[in-house]
Amino acid sequence: MNRILNDYEGISDALADDFYREFMEGVSDAVENPRFFHFDASGLRRYNLGRFPFHFLYDVSLDGIRIWVLRHDRRKPSLGTRRFKR
Repeated sequence: MNRILNDYEGISDALADDFYREFMEGVSDAVENPRFFHFDASGLRRYNLGRFPFHFLYDVSLDGIRIWVLRHDRRKPSLGTRRFKR
């Protein structure tokens, strides 16, 4: 998250703020309706950000959700999923 925000701040503070706001809205959506979003190949659920080419993967527990990775849409699909055990 910090790297992404730093990159966007290098372009515009407003752009970084927009990214963070959209990410937090995604987290809120996933918390409110955690089983709504589709699974990816890792077995984790995927939330795609609308304006930015990023997504996060999460799983659902009794306590809420756990975000495992936030990554660019063009990153290697297995990035950040090794630590996830089905």
